[in-house]
Amino acid sequence: MLAHKTKAQVTEHLFIMGLIALSIGSVIWVTVFFNSLQDYEEYCETARAQGLETPLYYYTWESGRYINITFIALCFLWIPFIDHSVRKIIYPFAKQKITYHEAKRLSRSVSRSLYERLYGLVLGYFTRVNRKVSAKISLWFMKIETFEHVHLLTKVFKWIVFPSSVIYGLIMFIFFELNVLDSILLAALLFVYSNFVPDLPAIFRRKAYRDIRESFHEELPKYKTYALLLFAPVFITLLFCGKKVTWKTTETFHNFKSLAVYGAFLFSVGFLVLVAFPISIGRTIEVVWVAFLALLGYLTHLKVDEVF
Repeated sequence: MLAHKTKAQVTEHLFIMGLIALSIGSVIWVTVFFNSLQDYEEYCETARAQGLETPLYYYTWESGRYINITFIALCFLWIPFIDHSVRKIIYPFAKQKITYHEAKRLSRSVSRSLYERLYGLVLGYFTRVNRKVSAKISLWFMKIETFEHVHLLTKVFKWIVFPSSVIYGLIMFIFFELNVLDSILLAALLFVYSNFVPDLPAIFRRKAYRDIRESFHEELPKYKTYALLLFAPVFITLLFCGKKVTWKTTETFHNFKSLAVYGAFLFSVGFLVLVAFPISIGRTIEVVWVAFLALLGYLTHLKVDEVF
């Protein structure tokens, strides 16, 4: 018993000493990092003044490479201390305040609340549009469709979008020195929006049938057809303002051709909005990332509707 107590005390002392040493090392790293960054900026200014070639990014500079390597090493060194703190300090303290089952129940309650809000928002929108255009779509059908799409949306967001966004943000900050929080939020919003965008132009859809005069309806030009998809929020806003567009198309937008057009449009707009000249690799990756998550949302919708 005494030996076990002594071993625990030694472990605790070693933990405290290691934590102090690592904290000092981290403070030193932060100091060296900011000094190195200042030296890099001064070096670039001097090189540009003399007409010399400058490193494209900080991490490609000689000192920058060492700073990045030591940062990764510090992250790995902090892992056991964070793990020990969570298991031995934070968890026992939290356990006295709230049990595991209570925490799990609270987490599920929050997730369920967010899910229900999103479900209600989407269902309410399609119900209002259905009433506005006097479409004969039953409420139970809209509920089933909304449930299927929102259910898969939340699963993909939880297991793919969120973790990949965290990894993307870290990579862009460490290797390209870019704060991409804006593009992460934009990509997440576009992912959610793209999950429903193929159904937004449904109010402009018609069947390919013969009318009373036994003549085929004239099909819209391609640019007008895809304008209904790409600028769907504009046409829907006009609808609620009492200015309904009379365009009708047989295109369902539930196919890979529409997906390709949507992706090309987003990439073009993203390139114009997010990329500044001279063009850099980091900004190009931002554009690709935003378009990728938007296309992932579109593909999620197509998967629910069993297009593939």
